[in-house]
Amino acid sequence: MKTQRLKTIALAVGMAVGMLAASPAYSADSTAGQDAAAQLPPPKPLIPVSKVLEVGQKRTKAAQQSQVKIDRLAAETGDLLQDYKIVMKQVDGLRIYNARLEKQIAGQLRRIAGLEKSVDEATIIQRQITPLLIRMIDGLDQFVSLDVPFHIDERKERVEFLRSNMDRSDITIAEKFRQVLEAYKIENEYGRKIDSYKGVALVNGSERDVNFLRIGRIGLMYQTTDGEQSGAWDQDKRSWVELDAGDYRGAIQKGLRISNKQASIDIMKLPIPAPEAAK
Repeated sequence: MKTQRLKTIALAVGMAVGMLAASPAYSADSTAGQDAAAQLPPPKPLIPVSKVLEVGQKRTKAAQQSQVKIDRLAAETGDLLQDYKIVMKQVDGLRIYNARLEKQIAGQLRRIAGLEKSVDEATIIQRQITPLLIRMIDGLDQFVSLDVPFHIDERKERVEFLRSNMDRSDITIAEKFRQVLEAYKIENEYGRKIDSYKGVALVNGSERDVNFLRIGRIGLMYQTTDGEQSGAWDQDKRSWVELDAGDYRGAIQKGLRISNKQASIDIMKLPIPAPEAAK
C-alpha cells in the first residue's frame, strides 16, 4: 500500500513538471535568461602577480623620489628663511646706523653753517683789524718817543719791525696781531723791573761811556765807568741833569749791583720825582 502511494506522488510530480514546462510564462523566463546571459561582456583575462608587484614597486620608487624632492625643498626653504632672518637683522642694524648718521650729518651741517658765519664775521674783523694794528703801532711809537729814553734804540727798532711787517703778505693777520701785543707786553714789563746796561751819554758836552740804572719808568740814572760823575733824566725838562757825586754816587753803585744780582735788595736814596695826580 505504501508502494502504491509513492507511485501516486511521483505521478503527480511528473504531471506538475510537465505542466510548468508547457506553460508560456515559463518559456518566456527561460528565453529572457538565455538572452541576458548572451549580452554579458566576456570575462577579463587574469593579471599576473608579477605585473602587480612591478606596479607597486614603481609606485614606491615614485613616492621615494617625491619625498626626496620634498626634503630638498624643505631644506632650501629653511636656508632661505635663515638667510631672510639674517638679512632682516642687517637691515634693522643699517636703519639704526643710518638714523645715527642722519643726526651726525644734521649736527655737522649746523656746525658748517656756524663756521661759514664765523668766516664771514672773520672777514669783516680782518678788514677792521689792520687799521686797528696800524693805530696801535702809531700809538706805541708815540709812547716810546715821549717815554723815559731807556733802551731807546732797541724800542724804536721794535716799532719799525712791526711797521714793516704790516706790508708783508707772507705773515698772517693773526701773527701780526700777536707781534703787536707782544711789543705792548714788553713795554708793560719795563715798568715793573730794575735794569742796568752800558751805553753812551752826553756828559758836559762830550760823549762818555756810562752805566745806566733804570728803576721801572720812574727813574733813569747814569754813572761814568770811573764813578766820578752821575746824572739823572728829568722827564719834565726832557734832558739829563748832573747829580752831586757825593749824595748819589754810592746809591747808584748799589743799585747797579742789585740789578746785576751782585747785592741783595735794599733801600736806596735815589733822585726819584714825586708822584703827580693823573690827568
